[in-house]
Amino acid sequence: MRKRLCLSLYMVLLVLCTMRIYAQPTRFHGLQFKNLPQVWDEGIPLGNGIMGTLIWEKEGKLRLAFDRADLWDLRPVEEFNSPSYSYSFICDEVIDRKDVSKVHALIDARTRKDIAPTKIPAGALEFITTRLGKVKSVKLDVHTAVCTIAWEGGTIGHFFTGATDKVGHFRFENLPDTLSISLQTPRFEEDGRIIEHLDKNRTNMLTRLGYKNGEIIRKKNNLIYRQKAYGEVSYEVTLQWQYPDSQTLEGVYCLTTVGTWYSESKPAAELMKTYNKDFRTALKEHSSWWSQYWSQCEIQLPDSILENQWYLEMYKFGASSRKNAPPICLQAVWTADNGQTPPWRGDFHSDLNTQLSYWPGYSSNHLEESSVFTDWLCKIKENGEQFTRRFFGVEGLNIPCVATLEGKAIGGWSPYSHQPSTSGWLTQHFYLQWKYSADSIFLRDKAYPWVKEVARYFENISVRRPDGKRKLPLSTSPEINDNSLESWFQETTNYDLASIRFTYTIAAEMAATLGYAEDAARWQKQLTEWPDLAIGSNGLTIAPNYPLSISHRHFSHMLGFHPLGLLDVSQGKDIERLIKRSIHHIEELGSEFWTGYSYTWLANMKARVFDGDAAARALHIFTKAFCSPNSFHLNGDQLKKNYSSFTYRPFTLEGNFAYASAIQEMLLQSHTGVIRVFPAIPESWKNVSFNKMRAMGAFLVSAVYKDGKVKSIKIRSEQGGMLKVIHPITGEIIEKKMNKEETIQLL
Repeated sequence: MRKRLCLSLYMVLLVLCTMRIYAQPTRFHGLQFKNLPQVWDEGIPLGNGIMGTLIWEKEGKLRLAFDRADLWDLRPVEEFNSPSYSYSFICDEVIDRKDVSKVHALIDARTRKDIAPTKIPAGALEFITTRLGKVKSVKLDVHTAVCTIAWEGGTIGHFFTGATDKVGHFRFENLPDTLSISLQTPRFEEDGRIIEHLDKNRTNMLTRLGYKNGEIIRKKNNLIYRQKAYGEVSYEVTLQWQYPDSQTLEGVYCLTTVGTWYSESKPAAELMKTYNKDFRTALKEHSSWWSQYWSQCEIQLPDSILENQWYLEMYKFGASSRKNAPPICLQAVWTADNGQTPPWRGDFHSDLNTQLSYWPGYSSNHLEESSVFTDWLCKIKENGEQFTRRFFGVEGLNIPCVATLEGKAIGGWSPYSHQPSTSGWLTQHFYLQWKYSADSIFLRDKAYPWVKEVARYFENISVRRPDGKRKLPLSTSPEINDNSLESWFQETTNYDLASIRFTYTIAAEMAATLGYAEDAARWQKQLTEWPDLAIGSNGLTIAPNYPLSISHRHFSHMLGFHPLGLLDVSQGKDIERLIKRSIHHIEELGSEFWTGYSYTWLANMKARVFDGDAAARALHIFTKAFCSPNSFHLNGDQLKKNYSSFTYRPFTLEGNFAYASAIQEMLLQSHTGVIRVFPAIPESWKNVSFNKMRAMGAFLVSAVYKDGKVKSIKIRSEQGGMLKVIHPITGEIIEKKMNKEETIQLL
């Protein structure tokens, strides 16, 4: 009797832990399937910023593929020690010889010859579940970050990756018998087995890394796996399990690294010796963290598809970006589980991928998660300055566009992997982190020192045109003209120019705010020495006298409008017409060569010109055509319905996070310093609300739109300061000096 009572109390506690303990809309947010996913990139994603898990079925077995964000092969690129490895060498080859074959041989070709540096997979747990019967349901509730699987035989499995303890957890209830558990390790040595989806060139095979297979130590209810990687890097996995009773299985798994910036103090097996939380205790702590996360911002939309997708995207954001862990790379904590290295090495691409991934963090009131990016940029600053000195031959800061965990160059298409203005766009994230937090210490100690070095770099690398204006010796616009000679421009492109002009604009503002009058004057003067953005009959162009003439996935020439905001519709009718003409031209050329992120970026731009219907259309196309059933962005048109000619499926995350950003731009905008509520909602939306979205100036905004009208706006000032908000009825700008923690009710 006592045992039954304890079990009943446990089940009640389990339910309470997984309930949403704050007000939530009645809709379910997450994933629901009748069967387990059959391929890895459709797996159920769990994560805590440093460790991730994908749950799927492989060859009839339940598989938990695990990953760690800092698990990298960090071998140096020998070719980059060449005396020719320099920006001046590229300038000579392009301008004087008009031949990029030597550049390709030095920077581009090595990525086909050498598989590393690269992110690497860790392994997986497998359970033989044939005795449990068929799977009846699979559910991921994003509010609890718990995956629940039910089998027809009555068994129920609960799975989560601990939000606070960096440990994966599983519990099976109502088991008919014990479960067979195995640890599947990556295949680093060839053994004749077929590798899934192997490409013809075998370029991504793990066997090319040159590792010996690691050691597995088996004990009763315990497994330890140790794997040596390149150099000082190694990793360790430990798995422990127990049967509290004959029908219940509980277990934990832990993954740690040695030799990276983010390594734990002890290897996994040592850490787990003192780990004593049971499933119930760990679940309670885990649920508490996610409850707090979701209480920071919530939205309600009349469109259930868009609403659920937003919650999925912000779930992935919370699962993949955490303090004291690396920032979001191409696949974050979900490295490919197919026997190969991940697409594009799983690296840090900063010609849009890292930037788009952090767009939603600011206005969704998740500044701690968004600060992970600027923390990493500060961490790699010294390596970036060394790279700038070595490759560009000047002082200042321009980090490699395609980089390792340590911010070192990998290579790839040289116009973009080594583009001359990478750090210019990245300065925006320091600006956004400062403006949304109003944190003067962050401004002084992190933001301005980083931005200042980028401004110095642009000053040092530039040359004078005949008219006295500054220009880059060679310029690029990602990924225009792919990797050809024509991908290099001798006049500064709008992409590079927008990055440069934005850097000087914010450097001057930051310096002035800090009271550095001499610096502010210097950067303001530098700004006047660069030309304006190039314009043609169809709006913004790629470069002077070089219009966008074909469909293209990357809207690089539009950077000055979005996201940098150098141009905005608030600047008058002429600028508004220019912006709308530029957007129209992109659409007129068609989506033949777009990828998924093109649609979500377009949605952000549509929201900036207050076209909510067009923004929603673009987001619906992304959701139905460019996402895996688990919501992962697969780049190509999976429906093959002519939304793009690309129909491939490499998984990356930037399109997902740009989606969340677009929803937020539809609900709240403050990039001009003036708050607008519901600036771009579709005409058919009559009932919308959001709670605790964040505006620039550290203002927290909650608003309700009911029966087609704004019914309430509540604004709390976190830091104090001048509030500027557009009154939704009169249209006038309301200004009010706010005290710290003061709240006003506008309606």
